[in-house]
Amino acid sequence: MAVEAPNAHRLPEVHAMISSLKRLWRDRRGNSLAIAGAALPLVLGSAGLASDTIQWTLWKLQRAADSAAMAGVYAIASGKPVGNCANIATATYANPVAYDLKKNNFVGITTYCGVTNPPSVGGFTADTNAVRVVLEVQKRLAFSGLFLSTAPTIRGISTATIVPSGNYCVISLEDQAVTGINATGSTEVNLGCGMITNSTSMSAAVATGSSEVTASPIAAVGGIPASTHWGTGTVLQPFTLAQDDPFASVNPTPPSGSCANDPNVKPSETTALTPGCYKSLTIKGTANLAAGVYYIDGGNLDFNSGAVINGHADGVVFVLSNKNASSTATIGTINMNGSANLNLTAPKTGPYKGILIYQDRRATPDNSVKINGNSGSYIEGAFYFPKADFEFSGNSGVNSNCMQIVVKKIKFTGSSAVNNTCPTGSGASSFQGKRIRLVE
Repeated sequence: MAVEAPNAHRLPEVHAMISSLKRLWRDRRGNSLAIAGAALPLVLGSAGLASDTIQWTLWKLQRAADSAAMAGVYAIASGKPVGNCANIATATYANPVAYDLKKNNFVGITTYCGVTNPPSVGGFTADTNAVRVVLEVQKRLAFSGLFLSTAPTIRGISTATIVPSGNYCVISLEDQAVTGINATGSTEVNLGCGMITNSTSMSAAVATGSSEVTASPIAAVGGIPASTHWGTGTVLQPFTLAQDDPFASVNPTPPSGSCANDPNVKPSETTALTPGCYKSLTIKGTANLAAGVYYIDGGNLDFNSGAVINGHADGVVFVLSNKNASSTATIGTINMNGSANLNLTAPKTGPYKGILIYQDRRATPDNSVKINGNSGSYIEGAFYFPKADFEFSGNSGVNSNCMQIVVKKIKFTGSSAVNNTCPTGSGASSFQGKRIRLVE
């Protein structure tokens, strides 16, 4: 008896179906419509997600978190508390993070906020300057809300801190809206390090005329106009943090006893000088200075044209001050009539470490100081004139091992040329700058 295979009677139907599918596959009529229909859910889904993403962006959580974290770090840099997120609506400057959120919340959405300093998670938990801000909002979205039973939580997380911005050997302490660093004329400045000014002017640091400035970075609290006179590769850092006075803790200590009269080293003379207190000091010839502190009590330090000042290798420092403790006491300055040959090294230890010439902070604001060292000069250390308008002018050709300038305002002009390098082991050193950055 013949046995029929199960469903054998259906085989013709199956073959017919397969044949129909093959014909349909080969038939190109209506393919576009079929493909479009199949892709329609994907297109609609993409559009819906795009709409939701735009909505997230409009809430500006990330921007607000970034701004609030940086506001917290700016507060730290200013010696103020970071604050918290409490009472954002009524926050004042005393609570910088909350106040920043108040100023940046334009969408009217109630947002959770958390602030930690230092952060409790991430790569900056040991950084006391780091501020982490977390913003959250739970709100139903137009498209994804159709498929989610619970509204998603959207987060904006940001961490900011203080990072190094470069090494500076010229600092302008000017903090008003006037130019703090000015290179003009035919000056050529090659510092081997950077310059920074605390000026808030939009032209805080400028290079004009036919000047050529090789120094990087050039930084300012205010703006820095672009210029072809900044050397190739110069990094400009406008709107940065103010630089602290690196010698703010250094205060002159008057020596005991009386002060000697001006020894007045005459032209063609060679005189050995010893540390101590002088009413003033004039050098027109050659002076060989023993190591130590030369305190000038209310008078000036005069280096005439052709003078040769040889400081001991162990370091000398000139302190322009006044034994009279009155705030109105006369503070002298330095006068250089023409170029002098300066062979000076700052002390490597002690309270005046790294300083060559120190002018008391009681000096008259904006007193004028001009330096005219010649091409044979050797300088290792700092000129500290925190109240002075300081100028390198004329034929100032100074080749220095490691020279720093900390003044109120500085101007490089004339045909001055400064070449500066700071090798490891110098008695003085450049100053490290800082800026605020988002890091996570």
